[in-house]
Amino acid sequence: MTYLVNEKCIKCKLMDCVEVCPVDCFYEGKNMLVIKPDECIDCGVCEPECPVDAIIPDTENESEKWLEINKKYSEIWPNISQKKDPPIDNESYKNEKDKFEKYFKENL
Repeated sequence: MTYLVNEKCIKCKLMDCVEVCPVDCFYEGKNMLVIKPDECIDCGVCEPECPVDAIIPDTENESEKWLEINKKYSEIWPNISQKKDPPIDNESYKNEKDKFEKYFKENL
């Protein structure tokens, strides 16, 4: 099992998870984070730290889609090991649905 970041992170990017990760397996895109599945040690400490429940185990529904996205973008985006400030308007996006289709940015 590994942990994955889903669309709830998009435009929220709160980064509480980054501070507790013992192996620095988070990668930062323009408006979301991803976890590199091959680096994740399945410790689970990041999951309860996310205030918007954007981190899920790969055993949950729809995890296949998020496994592919996390895998792909963790190879492209830079590694992050320290918490940064979230986007200024993050609160207004917290409970929004279908954020991937509306706001996802590859930043390639």
